[in-house]
Amino acid sequence: MKENRLKAALFDLDGVVFDTEPQYSVFWGSQCRLYHPEHPGLEHEIKGQTLTEIYDQWFSGPLKKEQPVITARLYDYERQMHYDYIEGFETLIADLRQHGVRTAVVTSSNVPKMESVYRHQPGFKSLFDAILTSEDFAASKPDPDCYLRAAQRLESQPSECIVFEDSFNGLKAGRAAQMKVVGLSTTNPEEAIRPLSDIQIADYRGINFETISKLL
Repeated sequence: MKENRLKAALFDLDGVVFDTEPQYSVFWGSQCRLYHPEHPGLEHEIKGQTLTEIYDQWFSGPLKKEQPVITARLYDYERQMHYDYIEGFETLIADLRQHGVRTAVVTSSNVPKMESVYRHQPGFKSLFDAILTSEDFAASKPDPDCYLRAAQRLESQPSECIVFEDSFNGLKAGRAAQMKVVGLSTTNPEEAIRPLSDIQIADYRGINFETISKLL
């Protein structure tokens, strides 16, 4: 029987590479309470959605005129955010790359957001062979398009890829792409993401190439 070899590791960004989800909850909590006080906890429901999806579902119609205002607030907020790596992430990336595994970021974030990331983490780009943002996709998560495009970019088959995700939409996208999925419990509880992932981790401590390869 032919044994699959791990060729590509595909990472979502917020809650997977960076410990930013609590900061986004603060921002979107303030906006949701301002515009949708009738829907408490909305900031948790929209996790993992693109800005376009959030606007289309929650800030259309009479609120459409507020979109540029919210976008400006968001960009200002992102410029001031802290982009700290999830514990153990840099060690894992180094280990994967030493074993010849190609790496990519596959995020619903857009180019302006990524510019803020690059300013705060100048060495970020050097960790990845490809960075795919919302501008690169025909459809957003949970559609598998983003991960299938990333696999193609890294010249890998879905069976040779592992996805790292935290949001429900992202986990579903990895599953739909027929890739093995590592679920991070940084955004949702372990028990909630267990049905959508092959293993669940809180961070990357103790996770390495050998650990991940066993999933294939």
